[in-house]
Amino acid sequence: MSTISHIRKNEDAIPTVCVTGAGGFIGSWLVKLLLLKGYNVRGTVRNIEDPKNLHLKGLEGAEERLTLYKADVLDYESVCSALDGCDGVFHVASPEKVKDAVVGTMNAVNAAVKAGLHMNPNRSSDAVLDENCWSDLDYCKKTNNWYCYGKMVAELKAVDMANKRGLDLVVVVPPPTVGPMLQSTLNAAGFRVLAYMKGAKKTYPNAVVSLVDVRDVAQAHILVYENPNAYGRYFCIATVVHRAEFVGMLSEMFPEYPITTECEDKINPRVKPYKVSNQRLQELGLEYTPIKKSLYETVKSLKEKGHLPPARMCQMPPKIAPSM
Repeated sequence: MSTISHIRKNEDAIPTVCVTGAGGFIGSWLVKLLLLKGYNVRGTVRNIEDPKNLHLKGLEGAEERLTLYKADVLDYESVCSALDGCDGVFHVASPEKVKDAVVGTMNAVNAAVKAGLHMNPNRSSDAVLDENCWSDLDYCKKTNNWYCYGKMVAELKAVDMANKRGLDLVVVVPPPTVGPMLQSTLNAAGFRVLAYMKGAKKTYPNAVVSLVDVRDVAQAHILVYENPNAYGRYFCIATVVHRAEFVGMLSEMFPEYPITTECEDKINPRVKPYKVSNQRLQELGLEYTPIKKSLYETVKSLKEKGHLPPARMCQMPPKIAPSM
């Protein structure tokens, strides 16, 4: 996820910024916080009239200071139209296909110039991950993790192009993101939580997961944009937990739901959570939301949006009779 900023010509004017993928999980929260801070916001969406984008028009300040643009990050001219006259752009739209992710990011960088504007198996579990750590591209290819591969290649391309074209580029790197949804459609992170809540997952993997609240990710983008000394990459990671702890928190808060307590790996010792540094964003003033609170509000949001039915409608796992 990239934040691309450039110098405003009129320091007294209310700044105008663009958010690509404005109707998405992170994009929606970023638009909301920018409006609350008084920005004029342009949001790009593929279809302005699509019901999944209607929530944007109901945000506080949207009537006066939000303009939606029909644009596809793969269509360079449509991106240029949205960015023309902007003071900065937050590129959070990310297609899943590798080529699309790279092309979309290159279009955002080129349009910004025109406007004037963990995945490494060889790393020790005791090593502290910071902004100098990158995914292993060969490992991503071998494991068919093309989403991770595409995100990294897109970031490398963006940094290289920004350096060559003199663009002020700052990158915010979040892990899987949880928290309440503003949009009505189900996002990837919400889908994962939903699968555990409904009992669709009968076991959990012997693996760890890094997490962060969506509101913290949105706030991180604004912090690096507004700080003139911000540069380079910023890890936006609140915590790293084992999946057992992840499902344990859900089960503790929502015991009425059929959340699994069984690990699929019956042989190997539990994988240790890796250490991560989130110091750079904390130095800019970011305070992370406790992840248990984020998960609680994720589930609450899934209920409110109609994605999670009452517990009585979810199938409970079969009880195992005690051995004689």
